[in-house]
Amino acid sequence: MEYISNTLGNMVSQSAIGSLTVGNLIMIAVACIFMYLAIGKGYEPLLLLPISFGMLLVNIYPAIMEPGGLLYYFYKLDQWTILPSLIFLGVGALTDFGPLIANPKSFILGAAAQFGIYGAFILAMLAGFNDMSSAAIAIIGGADGPTSIYLCMKLHQDALLGPIAVAAYSYMSLVPIIQPPIMKLFTTKEERQIKMEQLRPISKKERILFPIVVTIIVCGLLPSTTPLVGMLMLGNLFRESGVVRQLQETASNAMMYIVVILLGTSVGATTSASAFLNWSTIKIVLIGLAAFSIATMAGVLFGKLMCKLSHGKINPLIGSAGVSAVPMAARVAQKVGSEADPSNFLLMHAMGPNVAGVIGTAVAAGMFMAIFGV
Repeated sequence: MEYISNTLGNMVSQSAIGSLTVGNLIMIAVACIFMYLAIGKGYEPLLLLPISFGMLLVNIYPAIMEPGGLLYYFYKLDQWTILPSLIFLGVGALTDFGPLIANPKSFILGAAAQFGIYGAFILAMLAGFNDMSSAAIAIIGGADGPTSIYLCMKLHQDALLGPIAVAAYSYMSLVPIIQPPIMKLFTTKEERQIKMEQLRPISKKERILFPIVVTIIVCGLLPSTTPLVGMLMLGNLFRESGVVRQLQETASNAMMYIVVILLGTSVGATTSASAFLNWSTIKIVLIGLAAFSIATMAGVLFGKLMCKLSHGKINPLIGSAGVSAVPMAARVAQKVGSEADPSNFLLMHAMGPNVAGVIGTAVAAGMFMAIFGV
């Protein structure tokens, strides 16, 4: 009888249920909501599903993120900035830079959306964060999860990684909800109905030269961006050269999905109740929302300016795609445009600012690293 009671006692003591705190229960509920959004609503399940499950795991079994725990080793790859760089390799292999090459003016819209980053930097400083923490938080405004993680680690803001990464990836997933009201607020129906001319064809030589030239210019001016921009352009060179199809397919499929699993679950696992449920996290989430809204607004307003200067040839909606959530932001521009006119096709035009936004966010991160001497 004593053996049975001891055995049952050991089982109870080893159970996680008895040790769950109110904070753990709150975070488990948040994880379940995220999983519902990913599965039930289809909000970027590729990102949201592993993040939410990592959140669930760490709040049931915190030791999974301690030395010796599985996700601890996944997280070390984040700290070493390996996974964010590999994500950029996959994005480059997946992305067609043709719309940006065909319409270089898209760089202006991509740059305009970076106002969200600098606006967030000011807000974070006003909210009481120090300069390096504010810079790490500010990148949320670019809606670029890998760059947010990369800069956070480079600026040694490990304590803020969970809130920053979850905010960045959450806003990336919620692009279809956050952006349309802002886009409609700052544009008229007539502007949303503008049909743009078909983009010019891009030669193979242009496609091959583009990643090489961008690497030389951007990495030459801001060497600290090389892991991100270099991998992005290498992936695109795989795609456009046509001579390494196996590498392009691996980078854009198998490797990309493996890295997303590792990155997503490890990011989610940084959201233990003790680390996540505090006033600093709430401020970061609110600043991130403001930053993303400012970025969308700035892109649309610059789009309106370009619409005026081009005498109505540019649809302002494509400016909203200047955030670097590829290709979600471009798809949202297409959706809002087609609601105004079902025959309007803006997707390829919006991909130009969208790709420019990826480069612009990496450049912004490089500028912060240059300022702080990292």
